[in-house]
Amino acid sequence: MALEWVMLGCAAGAEAVMLLLLTLPGLDPLRKGLISVTENLLKPFSSIVPFCIYLLMDIYWKYETRTSCESPDSCSPSEYLRFQKSVIKSQRNALLIAAALIFYWLLYSVTGLVVRVQQLKNQVDKLKENSD
Repeated sequence: MALEWVMLGCAAGAEAVMLLLLTLPGLDPLRKGLISVTENLLKPFSSIVPFCIYLLMDIYWKYETRTSCESPDSCSPSEYLRFQKSVIKSQRNALLIAAALIFYWLLYSVTGLVVRVQQLKNQVDKLKENSD
């Protein structure tokens, strides 16, 4: 299972980097290439959504089937520590899933906006050429 979380973390990191590169000012000469790369990667990155749903179901299944150890008195200290680690790992993994989904949604939205802005700039340039 660790490989799945590493993959999701790398995908979320790649989404964050692409989002950052698309929104940084001053990268206008590179923006056209960044837009085409991002548009081409949006479709493969859409597989993150069902993958995150699968991982959320896995977290839920582990939550439902784990042993209950609410207080240190009801089980041994090592079992209590294991229970607490399990809870923290589940919370961390849920945050990673949320981050990956939010970054994908932001990347999709920002790419659409940047493409639209680029189209509007091209229309303005054409109108300026025609008016001259």
